[in-house]
Amino acid sequence: MSVAPLLVELLCEELPPKALERLGTAFAHSVRDGLAKRGLLEEPREALEFATPRRLAVGLRQVRAASEPRSLEVKLMPVSVGLDADGKPTPALEKKLQALGLAGIDPGRFKRRMDGKAESLFVDTTTPAVTLAQALQGALDDALAHLPIPKVMSYQLADGTTTVQFVRPAHSLAALHGSEVVPVSALGLQAGRETRGHRFQGTTRIELARADDYERALAEQGGVIAGFTRRRAAILEQLEAAAAKAGATLGPREDYAALLDEVTALVEMPTVYAGTFEEEFLAVPQECLILTMRQNQKYFPLFDAGGKLTHRFLIVSNMRLADPASIVRGNERVVRPRLADARFFFETDKKTKLAARVAQLASIVHHNKLGTQLQRVERLVELSKKIQEVLPRGKAGVEWAVRAAHLAKADLVTLMVGEFPELQGVMGRYYAESDGEQSSVCRAIEQHYWPRFSGDALPTGDASIAVALADRLDTLVAMFSIGQVPTGDKDPFGLRRAALGVVRILMETSPSLNADLTQLIHSAATVLKVPDDKRKEVVGATRAFVRERLANLMKERGYTANEVAAVLEVDSAESKPDRLDLVPRKLEAVRAFGKLPEAASLAAANKRIANILKQAYQKGEKVGFPDGHNFGEKLESDLHAALKRASVVAGPLFEKGDYTGYLKSFAVLRQPVDAFFEGIMVMVDDPKVRQRRLDLLYEMEFEMNRVADIARLAS
Repeated sequence: MSVAPLLVELLCEELPPKALERLGTAFAHSVRDGLAKRGLLEEPREALEFATPRRLAVGLRQVRAASEPRSLEVKLMPVSVGLDADGKPTPALEKKLQALGLAGIDPGRFKRRMDGKAESLFVDTTTPAVTLAQALQGALDDALAHLPIPKVMSYQLADGTTTVQFVRPAHSLAALHGSEVVPVSALGLQAGRETRGHRFQGTTRIELARADDYERALAEQGGVIAGFTRRRAAILEQLEAAAAKAGATLGPREDYAALLDEVTALVEMPTVYAGTFEEEFLAVPQECLILTMRQNQKYFPLFDAGGKLTHRFLIVSNMRLADPASIVRGNERVVRPRLADARFFFETDKKTKLAARVAQLASIVHHNKLGTQLQRVERLVELSKKIQEVLPRGKAGVEWAVRAAHLAKADLVTLMVGEFPELQGVMGRYYAESDGEQSSVCRAIEQHYWPRFSGDALPTGDASIAVALADRLDTLVAMFSIGQVPTGDKDPFGLRRAALGVVRILMETSPSLNADLTQLIHSAATVLKVPDDKRKEVVGATRAFVRERLANLMKERGYTANEVAAVLEVDSAESKPDRLDLVPRKLEAVRAFGKLPEAASLAAANKRIANILKQAYQKGEKVGFPDGHNFGEKLESDLHAALKRASVVAGPLFEKGDYTGYLKSFAVLRQPVDAFFEGIMVMVDDPKVRQRRLDLLYEMEFEMNRVADIARLAS
């Protein structure tokens, strides 16, 4: 049976650039998986993904002309449904057999076997060979039906009556197996061997001789780099070379990665040219200029060695010209008004002080159940004051925290932020500096939005931290108080991001903030004036939500679910300080303890202790620390003495935060614990004996589980 390369290409109008890479990958993988499922693929099975602004395509190296017949066992239905009292097929079974192409089959071929709790009927059959045309048609139909299309459009075919739906109008379909056209159709198009090159600088119509000639023919005749990944690499190479030639850099890769993907989806023949603008525009904050160039013009601004913006930028063009002067001049002419607008916004905004803008926030609704932005600012001021009082500088920093909270949202009513919402906080800092505000206030206005995303920098300095926590805690408590809780993937108010910000600020700020999460949430609820009868519920739900984000974050960082549960379970008690900054050290201690040879035995013992104590509580037993007990039996006294010796060592280590040393101190208990459970029955009939043994276990559980619930580590 012949095996040859396969190519499938769908040529369209310009596809949405931000979705192109995703569409290309989905199309290629879906066609590949559809053919594999139908038995048409041989190794290697990886799909060659092609995606340009005007095409989605996939190449496969080893595809059969038809599949082999396959023997398989098919489950029919439960015996009770498929056979009547005389053992003959019921109408339901006959219908099933007909659908499988097995109508009239000899009932003697049925096999009966238990399947779960019911006896079912099975039958051996052979699937017929499937031609490539049949298999590809099915795979292509499935691929087009399940593409992650951001917005479907409807259009009419050339016959003027047929309407089809797709992401953009499709113009041609190519399908080649080796050198042969595969007779399939899609979107009203019949497959052929023709494709098209670059719209202006390539061969208009390219006839493909073979499937594996696709990429080379498009490059040489069409002037098109068909592979998205290869095209992106070519663009980046040109950008880096042009930047180096200008003695500049592109800036941090993460800052322009999204733009690189976007321009890759906009061009088929990428060529980089350099442009300039007047240096006088550099008097405008560089964040404004960078954003307008990247976001509006799709340019790559260039920076000097110190990271300062220069008056040069790079253009990724879809035209390759010997003399690109007209392209460069045209782009320089287009960017100039954009930069002039930014300068106008900046100069106009500076004429009104931030403090004078705060009153305007009364005209902006924060939420129809939570009031205006001005009312929110008033809450932030009060909450920031409360938070500042528990931070390292305490009351000494209250003045700056309050001032920063008062001004934090004032830039929302500026022209610049109105045009570029992404610059919230950044522009507030610039305007505060222009107004002569104190440096920590200026910094806090910008940094109270930090961290903005996973891995982003954290706010520094008390005022910044106080306002950043206040901003997030107010949002969380406010939304929980009105029932706006995230569900599934929906989180319109960014509560998961806000909670993660709280977690990272409390956990990662150095030096440690020593702040109690539960108390902070209580403060936010108090400032919000959550009704007394509802406050406990709102605080509890908010706290659980934040701690869930903490658990997820620590699992992402490599800790096991059992390790995380062990630490957070112990920390969850309302009577204990809710200190997130201690969690990483506790997790490291649990991990170190888990590597000890004694760990498994002690974890199992703790699990057993927890179960015994739970049983005792359910029976109404009163359990507490041993008080005057005479541990007369040797196994009891041995364990009690060993526990006391270990606790004397462990206690000081716990108090100074050496959690690893604390847990390791209890490794010496393995032998007396094992001996105790091998030779002692705890729940005996004698109430005095039972009481002292339960109290001994209670003390052991308390002493060993101050850092983590060791029982959680038991497999």
